[in-house]
Amino acid sequence: MRSPFPGMNPYLENPQIWPQIHKRLIVAIANAMNPQIRPKYRMEIEERVYAVNDTQNGDSLLVGIPDNVLVQNSPTSSHSPESNVAVAAPPSLPVKVTLPLPKTVKEWYLEVRDVATGAVITVIEILSPKNKKAGPGRSSYETKRQKILDSLTHLIEVDLLRKGRIMPMDRSCPRAPTHVAAGQASDRVGVSGHDQKIQTHYRILVSRSSTRPKADLYAFNVRDRIPVIPLPLTTESDPEPMIPFQELLHTVYDRGSYDLVIDYSCEPVPKLSKADAVWADGVLKEQGLRTR
Repeated sequence: MRSPFPGMNPYLENPQIWPQIHKRLIVAIANAMNPQIRPKYRMEIEERVYAVNDTQNGDSLLVGIPDNVLVQNSPTSSHSPESNVAVAAPPSLPVKVTLPLPKTVKEWYLEVRDVATGAVITVIEILSPKNKKAGPGRSSYETKRQKILDSLTHLIEVDLLRKGRIMPMDRSCPRAPTHVAAGQASDRVGVSGHDQKIQTHYRILVSRSSTRPKADLYAFNVRDRIPVIPLPLTTESDPEPMIPFQELLHTVYDRGSYDLVIDYSCEPVPKLSKADAVWADGVLKEQGLRTR
C-alpha cells in the first residue's frame, strides 16, 4: 500500500518509526541508482559511529547521588576513648544510583565512488534527529560536513524532518508556497542571521564542488511532492541521473508495511500546524483512513 500523502508522510517522522525509514531509504537509493551509474561508478552504504550519554534531561551526569546523602553523620556515631576521630556507623541500606553508560549511535550514509580509483565522488546524507539538535550527533555531522565542503566531493543533504535546527547556510531559502497563508506556518523552521527566511518544512541541498560556495536548495512543504534531485558526478560530460525521492519513499512505505503500524486516527509526531492538520485530515478521509 502506498503512502496516503502526495509528498512526505509526516507520520514517518515519528522518532519510533524514523530510524527504520532512514535505513530503508538509504538502501532504496543505492538499489535504484547503482544500475544507472555503473560501470564507472558504484554507490556504497557507509556508517558513521559515535557515542552519546543519554539522560532524562539530555545532560551527561557522572554519578547520580543526591548531595544530601554524600556526607551525613549518623546520630549513633561515637568517640573512641583511644582516639579523637569520629566514627560514623555504616548506613543500614545502600543508595541506588544510575551510572551513565555510553550509547553507540550508528548512522548510515551513501558514497558514490569511482570504480577505477576508489575516489569518493559524491556523499548523500539523510539527516537524523540527533543531527538537528545540540550534542555529539550534530557536532560529529557538522565536522564531517565541513570536510566535504572543503574538498572536491559533492554533497547531497536530505532533511525530511520538520523538527530541529537546520544546517548552516549563507543564503535565505524560499518562502512557503503561496497556498500557505500568512501566520499558518508556525511549525516551519525559521531562523535568523545568515539562515534567515528559511520557512519550509523540508529541504534537499545539492552542493557541487565546482560551484561552491553556491549550492542548489530544493525547499518544499508537507503538501508538496518531494522533488526529483540530480546526482552530480565527476565531470560535465557525465550525465547526471535523477534520484526519484518521492517514488523511493512510496516504495519504502509499501515494502515496510507501515500502513499496519501507523494509527492515522491520531495526530502525527511532531504535530502539524492547524492549517496543515486540516489539509491532512482531508487527505486521510479521502483515502478512507479516517472516518468522515
